[in-house]
Amino acid sequence: MTSVRIREVGPRDGFQNEPETIATADKIRLINALGRAGFTRIEVASFVRPDVIPQLSDGIAVLRGIDLPDGVDRMVLVPNSKGLDNALAVRELFEEVALFVSASQTHNKRNINRTVEETMADVKVMGKRIVADDLRFCAVIATSFGCPYEGHVPMDRVLGLAEDFAESGATEIGFGDTTGMCNPAYASKFFAAALERLPGVEVTAHFHNTRGQGLANAYAALQAGCTSFESSFGELGGCPVPAGSTGNIATEDLVSMFHEMDVGTGLDLEAVIDAARLAQDVLGRKLTSHSIVAGPVRWYPSPSEENA
Repeated sequence: MTSVRIREVGPRDGFQNEPETIATADKIRLINALGRAGFTRIEVASFVRPDVIPQLSDGIAVLRGIDLPDGVDRMVLVPNSKGLDNALAVRELFEEVALFVSASQTHNKRNINRTVEETMADVKVMGKRIVADDLRFCAVIATSFGCPYEGHVPMDRVLGLAEDFAESGATEIGFGDTTGMCNPAYASKFFAAALERLPGVEVTAHFHNTRGQGLANAYAALQAGCTSFESSFGELGGCPVPAGSTGNIATEDLVSMFHEMDVGTGLDLEAVIDAARLAQDVLGRKLTSHSIVAGPVRWYPSPSEENA
């Protein structure tokens, strides 16, 4: 049976774009619920400046407060060397560090006020420090499938950045459909090329459902050989730049699709749905995932099977 790995990114990528202020205790409660669903990888916090993303300013308190089962790798996102300094001061609280860049020059400047070249120069320095601290170095390339400011982003540019990350020590590289511009045909072509050009690197798909194509893109990536995915419970979040770029694919919808296809995830779908429903209660509004409403598919036995 085919199996995949799914990283839950709701506690960071999901929460950061939510308009409501989420209490630290509620964040801890939600992350603990995700831990009980069987995740082995959760993106928990960010070391971005608190004035830039106030929602994530309690990251250290969240990391200290959560109680996850053994074997769950906690990831933190770091924007630059100063952020890495702050992260390494509490290095015992996590196992993975994600560094990121946008493949689009305009998006990178608007997102973190740096050129792509400046970001990648810092990556080389940070990568050495991450590896030296015996942490897993993961990379994220935003706008991999299109930019809202520049339009088409050449595949060769994206994969070239991925190769630069790998040379700097990254063992996993995630490709982000930041504003939901990918389509299944391109996803298939892209991930086939990425897997060929990045031998020995874990290639991860991160799709948004902004235009309703997230699950179709995930299926296309799977068919191309990709077995690593990121998603957000409750379909929380999106990208803060530009405004309105919402819609990570819902973890529970992704897991439901995979389970119906006999693709193993290691996750308890009902527990993931419960966590998403808890998030809905905490936020006090309806979330947009389908599985929150419909629940898992129930395959009841036919009368002949019941009497067999």
